[in-house]
Amino acid sequence: MSRHEPATHDLIQIRPKDLAGKFPNQPFATRHALSGHALMTLPALADLARGLPRDQVEYSAGDLAPNQRPEDVRMIDLSPDEVVRRIETANAWMVLKRVETDPAYGALVRDALLSVARQRGFASLEEAGFHDIQGFIFVSSANAVTPFHFDAEENFFVQIHGDKFFHIFDNADRALVSEEELEISPAKHRNLAYRDEFEARGEVFAMKEGDGMFVPYLWPHWVRTGSSWSISMAITWKSPQVSRNNTLLTANAMLRSMGYPQPAPGARPVLDAVKVAGLRTARAVVQPLRRSERMRRAIRGLVFGRKANYYYNDKAA
Repeated sequence: MSRHEPATHDLIQIRPKDLAGKFPNQPFATRHALSGHALMTLPALADLARGLPRDQVEYSAGDLAPNQRPEDVRMIDLSPDEVVRRIETANAWMVLKRVETDPAYGALVRDALLSVARQRGFASLEEAGFHDIQGFIFVSSANAVTPFHFDAEENFFVQIHGDKFFHIFDNADRALVSEEELEISPAKHRNLAYRDEFEARGEVFAMKEGDGMFVPYLWPHWVRTGSSWSISMAITWKSPQVSRNNTLLTANAMLRSMGYPQPAPGARPVLDAVKVAGLRTARAVVQPLRRSERMRRAIRGLVFGRKANYYYNDKAA
Protein backbone atom coordinates (compact mmCIF):
# COMPACT_ATOMS: atom_id res chain seq x y z
CA MET A 1 0.00 0.00 0.00
CA SER A 2 1.30 3.48 -0.88
CA ARG A 3 1.90 5.90 1.97
CA HIS A 4 -0.71 8.16 0.32
CA GLU A 5 -3.54 5.61 0.32
CA PRO A 6 -5.84 5.87 3.36
CA ALA A 7 -6.37 2.59 5.19
CA THR A 8 -9.86 1.63 6.28
CA HIS A 9 -8.64 1.53 9.89
CA ASP A 10 -7.50 5.18 9.78
CA LEU A 11 -9.64 7.21 12.18
CA ILE A 12 -9.78 10.00 9.58
CA GLN A 13 -9.71 8.87 5.94
CA ILE A 14 -8.63 11.26 3.18
CA ARG A 15 -8.46 10.79 -0.57
CA PRO A 16 -4.86 11.12 -1.83
CA LYS A 17 -5.92 13.69 -4.47
CA ASP A 18 -7.29 15.97 -1.73
CA LEU A 19 -4.14 15.74 0.37
CA ALA A 20 -2.07 16.53 -2.72
CA GLY A 21 -4.24 19.23 -4.24
CA LYS A 22 -6.29 20.91 -1.51
CA PHE A 23 -4.70 20.50 1.92
CA PRO A 24 -4.34 22.88 3.77
CA ASN A 25 -5.76 25.72 1.68
CA GLN A 26 -9.18 24.49 0.53
CA PRO A 27 -12.04 22.56 2.15
CA PHE A 28 -12.71 18.98 1.11
CA ALA A 29 -14.81 15.99 2.22
CA THR A 30 -13.39 13.16 4.34
CA ARG A 31 -14.58 9.97 6.02
CA HIS A 32 -13.90 8.78 9.57
CA ALA A 33 -14.19 5.78 11.90
CA LEU A 34 -15.20 7.57 15.12
CA SER A 35 -18.96 6.96 15.07
CA GLY A 36 -19.98 4.47 17.71
CA HIS A 37 -16.90 5.12 19.85
CA ALA A 38 -17.68 4.73 23.57
CA LEU A 39 -16.44 8.25 24.34
CA MET A 40 -18.83 9.79 21.80
CA THR A 41 -22.11 8.57 23.32
CA LEU A 42 -24.55 10.85 25.14
CA PRO A 43 -23.91 9.27 28.60
CA ALA A 44 -20.14 9.68 28.20
CA LEU A 45 -20.51 13.26 26.97
CA ALA A 46 -22.84 14.10 29.88
CA ASP A 47 -20.10 12.94 32.26
CA LEU A 48 -17.55 14.99 30.35
CA ALA A 49 -19.76 18.11 30.44
CA ARG A 50 -20.21 17.75 34.18
CA GLY A 51 -16.48 17.44 34.81
CA LEU A 52 -15.04 20.16 32.55
CA PRO A 53 -14.20 23.61 33.98
CA ARG A 54 -17.11 25.97 33.42
CA ASP A 55 -15.23 28.13 30.92
CA GLN A 56 -14.82 25.07 28.68
CA VAL A 57 -18.58 24.61 28.27
CA GLU A 58 -20.86 26.89 26.25
CA TYR A 59 -24.51 26.36 25.42
CA SER A 60 -27.69 28.15 24.45
CA ALA A 61 -30.96 27.65 22.62
CA GLY A 62 -30.47 26.02 19.24
CA ASP A 63 -33.17 27.84 17.26
CA LEU A 64 -30.87 30.58 16.01
CA ALA A 65 -30.30 32.19 12.61
CA PRO A 66 -27.07 32.43 10.57
CA ASN A 67 -27.08 36.21 11.23
CA GLN A 68 -27.97 35.88 14.93
CA ARG A 69 -27.22 38.95 17.03
CA PRO A 70 -25.25 37.90 20.13
CA GLU A 71 -27.49 39.91 22.45
CA ASP A 72 -30.55 38.03 21.20
CA VAL A 73 -29.26 34.51 21.88
CA ARG A 74 -31.66 32.78 24.29
CA MET A 75 -30.13 30.95 27.24
CA ILE A 76 -31.23 27.63 28.75
CA ASP A 77 -32.03 26.96 32.40
CA LEU A 78 -30.27 23.58 32.61
CA SER A 79 -26.91 22.37 33.87
CA PRO A 80 -24.37 21.27 31.22
CA ASP A 81 -24.87 17.54 31.79
CA GLU A 82 -28.66 17.97 31.72
CA VAL A 83 -28.42 19.66 28.32
CA VAL A 84 -26.60 16.62 26.96
CA ARG A 85 -28.97 14.10 28.51
CA ARG A 86 -32.02 15.97 27.20
CA ILE A 87 -30.58 16.97 23.81
CA GLU A 88 -33.32 15.15 21.88
CA THR A 89 -35.96 17.52 23.30
CA ALA A 90 -34.01 20.47 24.75
CA ASN A 91 -33.84 22.62 21.58
CA ALA A 92 -30.22 23.32 22.50
CA TRP A 93 -26.77 23.87 21.08
CA MET A 94 -23.63 23.07 23.08
CA VAL A 95 -19.88 23.01 22.59
CA LEU A 96 -17.50 21.25 24.96
CA LYS A 97 -14.18 23.05 24.52
CA ARG A 98 -10.62 21.82 24.92
CA VAL A 99 -11.74 18.24 25.51
CA GLU A 100 -8.14 17.11 25.02
CA THR A 101 -7.56 18.24 28.63
CA ASP A 102 -9.38 15.03 29.61
CA PRO A 103 -6.84 12.19 29.21
CA ALA A 104 -9.17 9.79 27.40
CA TYR A 105 -10.48 12.37 24.96
CA GLY A 106 -6.99 13.77 24.51
CA ALA A 107 -5.74 10.36 23.40
CA LEU A 108 -8.64 10.03 20.95
CA VAL A 109 -8.01 13.46 19.43
CA ARG A 110 -4.29 12.78 19.02
CA ASP A 111 -4.85 9.32 17.55
CA ALA A 112 -7.26 10.76 14.97
CA LEU A 113 -4.81 13.45 13.93
CA LEU A 114 -1.92 10.99 13.90
CA SER A 115 -3.82 8.99 11.27
CA VAL A 116 -3.77 12.13 9.11
CA ALA A 117 -0.04 12.64 9.73
CA ARG A 118 0.69 9.09 8.60
CA GLN A 119 -1.36 9.48 5.43
CA ARG A 120 0.81 12.51 4.69
CA GLY A 121 3.93 10.38 5.11
CA PHE A 122 4.95 11.49 8.62
CA ALA A 123 5.65 9.26 11.61
CA SER A 124 4.57 11.71 14.31
CA LEU A 125 2.36 14.71 15.00
CA GLU A 126 5.43 16.89 15.47
CA GLU A 127 6.90 15.91 12.11
CA ALA A 128 3.59 16.79 10.45
CA GLY A 129 3.62 20.27 12.02
CA PHE A 130 0.56 19.62 14.21
CA HIS A 131 0.96 21.78 17.31
CA ASP A 132 -1.44 23.05 19.99
CA ILE A 133 -3.81 20.15 19.27
CA GLN A 134 -7.32 20.66 20.66
CA GLY A 135 -10.73 19.05 20.47
CA PHE A 136 -14.20 20.60 20.49
CA ILE A 137 -17.34 18.46 20.71
CA PHE A 138 -20.71 19.81 19.56
CA VAL A 139 -23.97 18.38 20.90
CA SER A 140 -27.05 19.86 19.22
CA SER A 141 -30.76 19.31 19.01
CA ALA A 142 -32.53 18.85 15.68
CA ASN A 143 -32.74 21.94 13.44
CA ALA A 144 -30.14 23.85 15.49
CA VAL A 145 -27.97 26.54 13.91
CA THR A 146 -24.43 27.69 14.64
CA PRO A 147 -24.36 31.29 13.34
CA PHE A 148 -21.84 32.70 10.84
CA HIS A 149 -18.30 32.82 12.27
CA PHE A 150 -14.71 31.74 11.62
CA ASP A 151 -12.26 29.56 13.57
CA ALA A 152 -8.67 30.58 14.21
CA GLU A 153 -7.17 27.14 13.64
CA GLU A 154 -7.07 24.35 11.08
CA ASN A 155 -9.68 21.68 11.62
CA PHE A 156 -10.83 18.21 10.67
CA PHE A 157 -14.55 18.20 11.43
CA VAL A 158 -16.26 14.83 11.90
CA GLN A 159 -19.98 14.03 12.08
CA ILE A 160 -20.66 11.36 14.71
CA HIS A 161 -24.47 11.20 14.89
CA GLY A 162 -27.28 12.77 12.87
CA ASP A 163 -27.04 15.02 9.82
CA LYS A 164 -25.23 18.32 9.55
CA PHE A 165 -25.00 20.92 6.78
CA PHE A 166 -21.80 22.96 6.76
CA HIS A 167 -22.01 26.22 4.75
CA ILE A 168 -18.45 27.45 4.15
CA PHE A 169 -17.03 30.53 2.37
CA ASP A 170 -13.63 31.59 1.02
CA ASN A 171 -11.66 33.55 3.62
CA ALA A 172 -10.11 35.70 0.89
CA ASP A 173 -13.52 37.16 -0.01
CA ARG A 174 -13.50 40.54 1.73
CA ALA A 175 -17.04 41.19 0.53
CA LEU A 176 -18.06 38.71 3.25
CA VAL A 177 -15.67 39.36 6.14
CA SER A 178 -13.50 42.48 6.51
CA GLU A 179 -9.93 42.67 7.82
CA GLU A 180 -11.27 44.24 11.02
CA GLU A 181 -13.75 41.40 11.53
CA LEU A 182 -10.91 38.87 11.17
CA GLU A 183 -9.08 40.38 14.15
CA ILE A 184 -9.21 38.19 17.24
CA SER A 185 -10.38 39.45 20.62
CA PRO A 186 -12.11 37.74 23.56
CA ALA A 187 -14.07 40.98 23.91
CA LYS A 188 -15.86 40.23 20.63
CA HIS A 189 -18.55 37.61 20.24
CA ARG A 190 -17.62 35.17 17.50
CA ASN A 191 -20.87 35.74 15.51
CA LEU A 192 -20.31 37.73 12.32
CA ALA A 193 -22.73 39.78 10.24
CA TYR A 194 -24.37 37.61 7.59
CA ARG A 195 -26.70 38.38 4.69
CA ASP A 196 -28.75 35.96 2.60
CA GLU A 197 -26.92 36.98 -0.58
CA PHE A 198 -23.71 35.49 0.86
CA GLU A 199 -25.08 32.01 0.25
CA ALA A 200 -24.44 32.08 -3.49
CA ARG A 201 -20.70 32.59 -2.78
CA GLY A 202 -20.33 29.51 -0.57
CA GLU A 203 -20.29 25.72 -0.66
CA VAL A 204 -22.42 23.32 1.40
CA PHE A 205 -21.05 20.05 2.75
CA ALA A 206 -23.93 17.70 3.64
CA MET A 207 -22.66 15.25 6.25
CA LYS A 208 -24.13 12.10 7.72
CA GLU A 209 -22.71 9.77 10.36
CA GLY A 210 -19.21 8.78 9.23
CA ASP A 211 -18.71 11.87 7.05
CA GLY A 212 -16.33 14.72 7.74
CA MET A 213 -14.49 17.60 6.13
CA PHE A 214 -11.38 19.72 6.35
CA VAL A 215 -12.01 23.32 7.42
CA PRO A 216 -9.15 25.67 6.46
CA TYR A 217 -7.85 28.41 8.74
CA LEU A 218 -10.12 31.48 9.03
CA TRP A 219 -12.70 30.28 6.49
CA PRO A 220 -16.08 31.69 7.62
CA HIS A 221 -19.01 29.31 7.92
CA TRP A 222 -22.36 28.60 9.48
CA VAL A 223 -23.76 25.19 10.34
CA ARG A 224 -27.19 23.62 10.78
CA THR A 225 -28.31 20.22 11.99
CA GLY A 226 -30.89 18.02 10.27
CA SER A 227 -34.07 16.47 11.61
CA SER A 228 -32.33 14.54 14.42
CA TRP A 229 -30.05 15.44 17.32
CA SER A 230 -26.37 15.66 16.43
CA ILE A 231 -22.91 14.94 17.80
CA SER A 232 -19.88 16.35 15.96
CA MET A 233 -16.25 16.95 16.81
CA ALA A 234 -13.69 19.46 15.57
CA ILE A 235 -10.10 18.18 15.77
CA THR A 236 -7.90 21.26 15.52
CA TRP A 237 -4.28 22.30 15.53
CA LYS A 238 -2.15 25.35 14.88
CA SER A 239 0.96 25.38 12.75
CA PRO A 240 3.69 27.84 13.81
CA GLN A 241 2.54 30.18 11.03
CA VAL A 242 -1.07 30.08 12.25
CA SER A 243 0.00 30.71 15.87
CA ARG A 244 2.04 33.73 14.83
CA ASN A 245 -0.78 35.14 12.71
CA ASN A 246 -3.25 34.67 15.57
CA THR A 247 -0.94 36.59 17.88
CA LEU A 248 -0.74 39.40 15.34
CA LEU A 249 -4.52 39.47 14.83
CA THR A 250 -4.99 39.66 18.61
CA ALA A 251 -2.47 42.50 18.92
CA ASN A 252 -4.23 44.39 16.11
CA ALA A 253 -7.58 43.99 17.86
CA MET A 254 -6.19 45.26 21.16
CA LEU A 255 -4.61 48.30 19.51
CA ARG A 256 -7.80 49.01 17.55
CA SER A 257 -9.78 48.96 20.82
CA MET A 258 -7.43 51.68 22.11
CA GLY A 259 -8.15 53.84 19.06
CA TYR A 260 -5.23 52.73 16.87
CA PRO A 261 -6.48 50.75 13.83
CA GLN A 262 -3.72 48.59 12.35
CA PRO A 263 -2.76 47.59 8.79
CA ALA A 264 -3.59 44.08 7.65
CA PRO A 265 -1.03 41.35 8.44
CA GLY A 266 1.83 41.43 5.97
CA ALA A 267 1.44 45.08 5.00
CA ARG A 268 4.23 46.19 7.37
CA PRO A 269 6.36 43.14 8.27
CA VAL A 270 8.70 44.91 10.70
CA LEU A 271 5.78 46.35 12.67
CA ASP A 272 4.13 42.93 12.62
CA ALA A 273 7.24 41.40 14.23
CA VAL A 274 7.31 44.03 16.97
CA LYS A 275 3.66 43.45 17.85
CA VAL A 276 4.04 39.68 17.90
CA ALA A 277 7.11 39.86 20.17
CA GLY A 278 5.42 42.32 22.52
CA LEU A 279 2.24 40.32 22.95
CA ARG A 280 4.11 37.04 23.39
CA THR A 281 6.17 38.62 26.17
CA ALA A 282 3.04 39.87 27.91
CA ARG A 283 1.40 36.46 27.63
CA ALA A 284 4.43 34.75 29.17
CA VAL A 285 4.02 36.95 32.26
CA VAL A 286 0.28 36.29 32.58
CA GLN A 287 0.25 32.58 31.70
CA PRO A 288 1.07 31.25 35.21
CA LEU A 289 -1.96 33.12 36.55
CA ARG A 290 -4.32 31.33 34.14
CA ARG A 291 -4.08 27.90 35.72
CA SER A 292 -7.35 28.22 37.62
CA GLU A 293 -10.75 28.78 35.99
CA ARG A 294 -11.51 31.61 38.45
CA MET A 295 -8.35 33.50 37.50
CA ARG A 296 -8.93 32.96 33.76
CA ARG A 297 -12.37 34.49 34.10
CA ALA A 298 -11.05 37.43 36.14
CA ILE A 299 -8.19 38.15 33.71
CA ARG A 300 -10.48 38.04 30.67
CA GLY A 301 -12.87 40.48 32.33
CA LEU A 302 -10.09 42.81 33.48
CA VAL A 303 -8.21 42.94 30.17
CA PHE A 304 -11.03 42.63 27.65
CA GLY A 305 -14.14 43.75 29.55
CA ARG A 306 -17.26 42.02 30.83
CA LYS A 307 -18.32 40.80 27.39
CA ALA A 308 -15.26 38.55 27.19
CA ASN A 309 -17.08 36.16 29.55
CA TYR A 310 -20.33 36.13 27.60
CA TYR A 311 -20.64 32.33 27.67
CA TYR A 312 -21.26 32.41 31.43
CA ASN A 313 -24.60 34.11 30.78
CA ASP A 314 -26.73 30.98 30.93
CA LYS A 315 -29.24 30.74 33.76
CA ALA A 316 -27.64 27.63 35.22
CA ALA A 317 -24.40 29.56 35.80
